[in-house]
Amino acid sequence: MIKAQPKAFLFDLNGTMVNDMVFHNHAWHSILTKDLGANISFEEVKKQMYGKNQDLLERVFGVGHFSPEQIDQISIEKEHRYQAAYKKHLELIAGLDQFLEQAKNAGISLAIGSAAIPFNINFVLDNLKLRSYFKAIVSAEDVVNSKPDPEPFTKGADILGVPYNQCIVFEDAPKGVEAAENAGMQCVVLTTMHTAEEFSAYNNIVAFIEDYTDPVLQNLFK
Repeated sequence: MIKAQPKAFLFDLNGTMVNDMVFHNHAWHSILTKDLGANISFEEVKKQMYGKNQDLLERVFGVGHFSPEQIDQISIEKEHRYQAAYKKHLELIAGLDQFLEQAKNAGISLAIGSAAIPFNINFVLDNLKLRSYFKAIVSAEDVVNSKPDPEPFTKGADILGVPYNQCIVFEDAPKGVEAAENAGMQCVVLTTMHTAEEFSAYNNIVAFIEDYTDPVLQNLFK
C-alpha cells in the first residue's frame, strides 16, 4: 500500500523503460556460447542477467578468468550486438511517455538506477529523447556494488535529495526488486521478463503492471 505521494521515481532501464531484455539475452547467449565456449542454456543466461557485465562473466566463468581489459572488450562487443539487433525495435514501453510527463508536472523527481554501462543508457535516452526528464542517471560505472546491492538506487536518491522511504522504484527483475527492498524503497514491477510468481520473496512490491497504461499507477499521484 502506497502511504503518500512519493517525491521521486527511480527507474531501472532495460526491461523497465524499454522492453529489450530478450535482445540482451540473445546477445549474451551468443557471446557466452559461440565466442567464449560456455556450456550454458538460453534460460540460464536469462537468470544470470543482473548486475554489471563483469559480474555476469564472473558468475559464469569464475573470478579472474578474464583480465579487466578482456572484460571491457567482451562487454562492448555484447552491447554492439544488442544495439544492432534492437535499434529498429527501439521504443518506450506503452504509456511511459505520458507517465513521465505526468510525474514531471506533479513535481516528482526522476532518476535512473541501472546496471547498464553509459553506452547503453545513452543509446536509449538519446534515441528516444528522454534525457531532459532525469535529474540523476546512475550507471554501472557510477557504483562500486551493483544490484541486489541498493547502491544504484540509494545513490540516485541521494543526488535527488529525496529520503529513501519517499522513493518508488520501477523494476523488471527480482534482483532489482531486492535492491530496492535493501534500500528501504517500495517497488512497482514490470512483468516484461518475469512472472509475478518469481517475485514472491519480496515484501516491498506495491503493484505489478504490464505497461504504464495500467490505471493502478494513478494511485501514485494521490
